[in-house]
Amino acid sequence: MDTSGNLIQFIKYALAGGLATVTHIVVFHLTAWKLFPALQDRDYFVRAMHLRLDPIDQRLRARNSMICNTMAFLVSNMVAYILNVIWVFEPGRHPFIIEISLFYAVSGISILIGTALMGYLIRRFSMLTTHAFAANIVSAVMINYAVRKFFIFQG
Repeated sequence: MDTSGNLIQFIKYALAGGLATVTHIVVFHLTAWKLFPALQDRDYFVRAMHLRLDPIDQRLRARNSMICNTMAFLVSNMVAYILNVIWVFEPGRHPFIIEISLFYAVSGISILIGTALMGYLIRRFSMLTTHAFAANIVSAVMINYAVRKFFIFQG
């Protein structure tokens, strides 16, 4: 693939990743609001939706944010896999079950690091859930492109 082909591929990867990230953000916030309370009055989602929340203990908020992030990961990573296979990369370097296993394993490692970081930032620094969640996303994105491009798919 030439330089312009790599640029186009990266742009497609960024767009697919953007859609997967939006999916992750939506699922995270819905589960943090409805299933496992992890939001604060100052969080952007709460303010934008004019939600009223009960106060929550920092430890419980940290734990719940990590649970919500795991649930969001499972959904958004499937969206990412489908978009990567259909639109960004060429599948076939590995059999399907190996390919999807590697995809989830690599994403799982990066999200595990990000989730641990998110929980730590909330527990240690009482960081706003939204900001700790953003740190999680940034840490995951930094790893995924290169590993997916060079080890999972054909390029």
